[in-house]
Amino acid sequence: MRVLEKISTLLGVGGDRSAPPPRYAGIADGLVLTEGDAWAWWTCETSNSDLMSEAERDAEQARAETALTSVLAGMDVHLRVLWSPYSADDYRAEAPDLYRAGRWEEWAEHRADRLDQIALPIRHVLLGVRLGARKTPPGRRVTDAAGVSASGVPARELATWHTAARRLGRRLESSPWRCSMATVEMLAWMITREQHRGVPAPVAGRSLVTGAALAALTAGRALPHPDHLRMVDAAGEVAAWVAVLTMPAWPERMATPGPGEWLRTLAEVAYLPPDEEDQDQDQDHDSEASGLLVPVSPEASVRLRVLPKRAAIARTDETAKLVREQKRSASTHTIGDPGQVITDAGEAMAELRADLEREELSLVEDHPRVVVTSTISLEDLRARVDAVTAHYGDLGITVQVGTDEQRSLWLETWAGDRVRVPDLGHVRDTAAMAGAWWWGGARVGADAGPVVGYLTGSTPGVVRLSPVADGRDATTVALIGRSGRGKTTAAMMMALEAAFYGSWVLALDFKGDLGGLTVAADRYGLPSRLVQMNRAHAGAADLIPLLAEAGRDAARAEVPAQLSLVTPAHLRAAGAEVALQAATNAVINNSPSPATWQVLQRLREASDPVARATGEALYELAQTPHGSLFMGRPQPGAAPALTTQPGVWGVQLPGLALPGAGEERERWTSVQALSVAVMHSLLAYGVTTAGRPDLRTLPKTIMVPEVHVLTGTAQGRHFLDYIARVGRALGVRFVLDTQDATGLLMLPGVIEQLAMVVGFQLTSTPQQDALSELLGLPVGPDTRERIRSLALGDGDGIRHGHSIIRDPRFGAAAVQWDVPTAELLDLLDTSPRAAGEADAEAAQDGVPV
Repeated sequence: MRVLEKISTLLGVGGDRSAPPPRYAGIADGLVLTEGDAWAWWTCETSNSDLMSEAERDAEQARAETALTSVLAGMDVHLRVLWSPYSADDYRAEAPDLYRAGRWEEWAEHRADRLDQIALPIRHVLLGVRLGARKTPPGRRVTDAAGVSASGVPARELATWHTAARRLGRRLESSPWRCSMATVEMLAWMITREQHRGVPAPVAGRSLVTGAALAALTAGRALPHPDHLRMVDAAGEVAAWVAVLTMPAWPERMATPGPGEWLRTLAEVAYLPPDEEDQDQDQDHDSEASGLLVPVSPEASVRLRVLPKRAAIARTDETAKLVREQKRSASTHTIGDPGQVITDAGEAMAELRADLEREELSLVEDHPRVVVTSTISLEDLRARVDAVTAHYGDLGITVQVGTDEQRSLWLETWAGDRVRVPDLGHVRDTAAMAGAWWWGGARVGADAGPVVGYLTGSTPGVVRLSPVADGRDATTVALIGRSGRGKTTAAMMMALEAAFYGSWVLALDFKGDLGGLTVAADRYGLPSRLVQMNRAHAGAADLIPLLAEAGRDAARAEVPAQLSLVTPAHLRAAGAEVALQAATNAVINNSPSPATWQVLQRLREASDPVARATGEALYELAQTPHGSLFMGRPQPGAAPALTTQPGVWGVQLPGLALPGAGEERERWTSVQALSVAVMHSLLAYGVTTAGRPDLRTLPKTIMVPEVHVLTGTAQGRHFLDYIARVGRALGVRFVLDTQDATGLLMLPGVIEQLAMVVGFQLTSTPQQDALSELLGLPVGPDTRERIRSLALGDGDGIRHGHSIIRDPRFGAAAVQWDVPTAELLDLLDTSPRAAGEADAEAAQDGVPV
């Protein structure tokens, strides 16, 4: 019988090739049980290898090698790299948890439609380990043979396998792969997707899937052909064409980063669809420039077994013995020379054995397969296969279709199956296997929250960010880059996401181009108001009504200090500050609706000449655009321009002329003094509102573009430092927008509290180095070039919204910010023409509470 098995295996018609498909007995969290074996399954977390320094990459790869040799040695391992389209329907389903204000349903639908349009593939990396063979009791074997046994998995057996899986999982959690136990839904999806039935897996709400529900997962039908399989759906139609590729030849040495990362580069394979190729035949430019390349998304199935160190050394000794025999055989013949190949093999075996004994290194037997699928046509499948073959050919790896082996190779990819075509495997050291970097790529952002963009690194995917402050971590976000590269638009998108969540958003616009923010908020039904520095918004920044909700005493110190900033020096020397305090106290104590203009009126009517002169001077200054904003008399019946209720409240201050850092107060001009006073008003309002105990549970977002405007004054530096330091405790998300990375580094209180850094293009070396430090990237020419080229697109175009994000976990990845509709992109346009139109529209159409 054993002779017949060997002969049939040699002919390719027997052995494991002809074995029936695995019969599943049960699926639970982290477990796939077949009739004969129990497998544990985990999902691997993506690592940000794209932007790692060389030292970080070497360290993580070394840890992966150690995990292979110490955790998985002697075990049968199945590694799967799978792809799925990002589900916009899932985003629609979770929208009620993300949004609650305005017409959020329309906002969420626009975002979901955009996700459908982009159709990003999402990578899933799963690691399976065979725990052992299942033991069937004698009584069960009898009932199985009679066909009368009940299907299912005994609870005691399931608990035993769960214990073994958790024990191994604890060691895998600390590996570079950061494994977590796969859910029932994930495992059911992995199994049923091979059938291409288009029917969702019946596992919702189940912790264990057995019986008929389990049988439904594999109810598909595959028609094998010499070079592909045709998957038949429930209606009997061909739903997909699948080809399984093998990798029979590899280079002797492969470097990482580079060709050695053959599993990570799966995401980089793209092709020109056949119909697009026909349309493009007569064009002069290449396909890549025409933008017609689309991802192939080939999948990987790698079965491997890491040899224990002793077994690896024994395997090396056997090979070395064979080499010596070849040398002796050659020496006994007239030729005498064993040949360079045999000589090199002997030296390689000696070197490998020394490495095995000296280092944390072993050997691994692996059987790599690449699965290419098309749901379009057989011609499209072959175009995809050609693209995969060409991609790996450029790396020196031979990839070819497993001709006449498609059924066996396809069954090999099933969870719980076995190696069916053993002659297409390889033996390599664990360093080479770890260098494949199957867990590498790009990953950044939060695990939950609104989608704000997508990854542009080696691994595609969506980027999520929390819309409001996280009380468990720092809350300051810095967006840094050149003008016109998209940083202000990104900041406005963050502000809108926060407003839809129900946050109070205060946007301080020192450049005058944020009018579109309130127009966009109005478009989606969010409460909003744009305050501009002119007579029409007189009293909008009056501290007395702004701080009234915090208590009248909050204004007793702030208002005299603010008015003192604009009082002429000779009047201050004559005692005007005492008159300012007395008038402020009298107005706050006696007026039912106190305001700063009443303080000025009381000073003008005072009998004291110094107080009267002070009142007259301040009254004249109140007629200017700057002065009217914080001490002017509002129009009768005008509603409060700024409130503490949820919504988007913008204040435009493009005419500020702040004094330079260190400039003496006595040398300030009247415009500089008024500018500082306006700034004092808004900063005091922001600080007081952020710190009010009764608003602790209200999500709050303060957005400050052009931060360098604030850093030139003592009040501005104090405001930035205070909000950054106490933002977590007060529930404030602090969004900073600046072109000056070096200036931001001079604010240690802010830098220490940065939860996230978003870097756009910068072109000067000092700025690039400062941004590199803020992003946690190695400072050097490579990072400088990466930052410089962020906004460089094809030809002479500028790529707006492209950035590098460093998230709270200190991971960094390249990201393209995304605005869901062309209409919204026009509204948020910060160009001079668009900003002017938005300001006019916002002034007319702002939506008050």
